[in-house]
Amino acid sequence: MGTRRIGEIGEMGVNVALRVVRIEKPEGTNLILGQAHFIKTAEDLYEALVNSVPGIKFGLAFCESSGPCLVRVEGNDQVLKEAAAKGAFSLAAGHSFLILIKDAYPINVLGAIKAVPEVCNIYCATANDVQVVVGETAQGRGILGVIDGAHSRGIEEGKDVADRRAFLRKIGYKLGG
Repeated sequence: MGTRRIGEIGEMGVNVALRVVRIEKPEGTNLILGQAHFIKTAEDLYEALVNSVPGIKFGLAFCESSGPCLVRVEGNDQVLKEAAAKGAFSLAAGHSFLILIKDAYPINVLGAIKAVPEVCNIYCATANDVQVVVGETAQGRGILGVIDGAHSRGIEEGKDVADRRAFLRKIGYKLGG
């Protein structure tokens, strides 16, 4: 996990250090990064995932930000559990969670994840490389935003539209030919 300090901002005696944390994940996985608010989040997210997609493989980690402030880890795939734990610990950002999945896509589970009562926010759901912008004060850390993949290189035109629509049909997310 790469963490890089990019500056400090100070106002009224409070300093905020900005950091960029790159989330490393095994090849062929998608990630979901979000924020929740209670220790039972890890178990509730586990249930939401296994009940959404038969055969899904995942690891999830939840950063507890009170009490012992541990990274809570669940999942059904040891490699993904370890990677999620490592990624969440590199963030160490209050009540955030990181889910790494295989054999499913975020679109298959996002509804169930959002329905978990403790879930407050989803920052991103992607297979892209992700960098997380984290603010750190003397109290702790918080996620300020994410950089999900590369910047836009243009605006789609006729062939690009046709290619996008064909791709969605090829992978089974739209009907027709």
